[in-house]
Amino acid sequence: MRYEYTHDFTEQQLEKLFLSVEWESGKYPEKLVKAMQGYSTVISAWENDELKGLICAMDDGVMTAYVHYLLVDPACQGKGVGAELVRLLKEHYKDYLKILILVYKDKLGFYEKCGFKCDDFCLPMSISEL
Repeated sequence: MRYEYTHDFTEQQLEKLFLSVEWESGKYPEKLVKAMQGYSTVISAWENDELKGLICAMDDGVMTAYVHYLLVDPACQGKGVGAELVRLLKEHYKDYLKILILVYKDKLGFYEKCGFKCDDFCLPMSISEL
């Protein structure tokens, strides 16, 4: 597995990866390509020339980074790919004060192993239909 900092992906690469984890956004590959270009940091995992995982973050340039996507092809899950993507992201933002992420409840254990903790004083909120 090789890891790269990149914003350049084809629609087909993104569509295949996002649909492999059954994410709705995989149905909009042209939007995903544009979205990748807008992130401050994108780190991808590759097996040969196949996109197998990625992590994306936005940041304020100094203090706080927000992780938006972390996804790994199911065929590569449980092999350390996600943990390595998180490690690389944490290294990239090591001088920041905070890295924030929204987590699905069934994935809490993974993120806790990566060093994330739930805040007792706040809950995530979202608007998903505009």
